[in-house]
Amino acid sequence: MSSYSEFKKKSLDNPEIKAEYDALQPEYDIIQALIEARKEQKMTQKDLSVATGITQADISRIENGTRNPSLEMIKRLAAGMGMRLKLEFVPAKN
Repeated sequence: MSSYSEFKKKSLDNPEIKAEYDALQPEYDIIQALIEARKEQKMTQKDLSVATGITQADISRIENGTRNPSLEMIKRLAAGMGMRLKLEFVPAKN
């Protein structure tokens, strides 16, 4: 097991850290979905930038988690990849 994996596992044993980590899950899900969709389309960040008019720097920031995109921006990103955005609500885990 890597030292990061060990650190993460140990850190998530703390209920306060786990709650904060879980609260960020929707943001991580959006980032992961964007990266996976872009790669499935065999697009670079630059290609997506050209297709959407969103700067490559902004796309990078979104994928790195340092920028929170608006819903409108996420829709533009989806359209730039020839996709549509589907939002889903699922039951909360207890």
